[in-house]
Amino acid sequence: MDDLLARAAGVAAAYRAGLAAQPVRAALTDDAVRAAFDGPLPRTPTPAAEVVEELIAAAAGGLVATAGPRYFGFVVGGALASSTAAEVLAAGWDQNAMNAVLSPAGAAAEAVAGRWITELLGLPAGATVGFVTGGQAANTVGLAAARHDVLARAGWDVERDGLAGAPRVRVVAGAERHATIDRALRLLGLGTAAVEEVAPDANGAIDVADLRRVLAAGPPGPLIVALQSGNVNTGACDDLRAAIPLAREHGAWVHVDGAFGLWAGASPAHAHLVDGVELADSWGCDGHKWLNLPYDCGFAICAHPQTHVAALSYTAAYLVGSGSAQPAPGDLTAESSRRARGFAAWAAVRELGADGVADLVARCCTLAGRFAAGLAAGGAEIGNDVVLNQVLARFGDDARTDAVIDAVQRDGTCWFGGTTWRGRRWIRVSVSNATTTERDIDRSVAAVLRAATAA
Repeated sequence: MDDLLARAAGVAAAYRAGLAAQPVRAALTDDAVRAAFDGPLPRTPTPAAEVVEELIAAAAGGLVATAGPRYFGFVVGGALASSTAAEVLAAGWDQNAMNAVLSPAGAAAEAVAGRWITELLGLPAGATVGFVTGGQAANTVGLAAARHDVLARAGWDVERDGLAGAPRVRVVAGAERHATIDRALRLLGLGTAAVEEVAPDANGAIDVADLRRVLAAGPPGPLIVALQSGNVNTGACDDLRAAIPLAREHGAWVHVDGAFGLWAGASPAHAHLVDGVELADSWGCDGHKWLNLPYDCGFAICAHPQTHVAALSYTAAYLVGSGSAQPAPGDLTAESSRRARGFAAWAAVRELGADGVADLVARCCTLAGRFAAGLAAGGAEIGNDVVLNQVLARFGDDARTDAVIDAVQRDGTCWFGGTTWRGRRWIRVSVSNATTTERDIDRSVAAVLRAATAA
């Protein structure tokens, strides 16, 4: 085991050390990578050391430098040094963080890291934090708590009786909400047809006047309002200070999808974008985005612990430690068997501190502005007000813009994807990595402008 872990850690460390210099794209085609992994089902055992070497060789040509400083796709950051090491320890310790009986250390790390994170984000003291896989799971948990609450207030026990015959639940959300809200509604049995859309403003946040209209147009009864901090295309944040009191007038549960935008609250220079965030009932947030944690770590946060537990928890005679007075980590998620995500989260916040998180957020926003300015100087149209870390840019028409995206991805200097926003194709740049520098931005801008000249 010592030799295996040392070999794996050495390869991983060497890979991370070389990220700034290597092409961002994978070296091989998808088919070639699949062929490297493929083969007949093994019939006999293989020595573990040999398996590790085979895995290293098979994966080598199919790794994308998503952890590197010039990856600008999908709003993901790299993993910090301490959180990466903590993840290695979590794998070695092999802890199940469902409750303190299974892992006192895993449960304690989640409890403390969760408290630190709510403080960083400006959320209420005492809010419960479920450590989930990401934004989808966080939004699903938040909306499950919302469903429980609004139906319970209407005299309906959804956990016992399901939705057949239940009072209709209205769901009010922005027209430019993230798709995870819709999938959560599908999974929870509320359905996407329940959504009453609120028109967006010019930058993609909700129009508060239209929110007022939509809320007033529907009948009284169970109501969930889903707001957003961080439009996935533009970075725009809903006006929470104005929107939440409106929702309260109609008795709504307010959920905020803040997968990356909630981190604005950690930066004094950007906290105004989430002013009023503490007034909501639940929040969804990602750690593997702006906190630069390893993948599959998100936070389902709820201001009402009893509601959170009622919507998610379960008990069984064999589950020692379940059903206790204090919520266990497993009472706050839809998972039982899961690794101890709290170790990496605890390590990241301990490494950065509040000042470091604030600097990370502010620096990424500044670099996004630099990216936009550089592209604009080279003739690009910038489609959004760059308020956070998101940039939309295009060159001429849709076909030329897609050609630029394809050329940049093949070039390997940097990587970003495309999106369709308001009927037009755009380059979509997300700056979220703690290691990105001004030089990385300038190299990337130059690569884009070269591609645009050739397109």
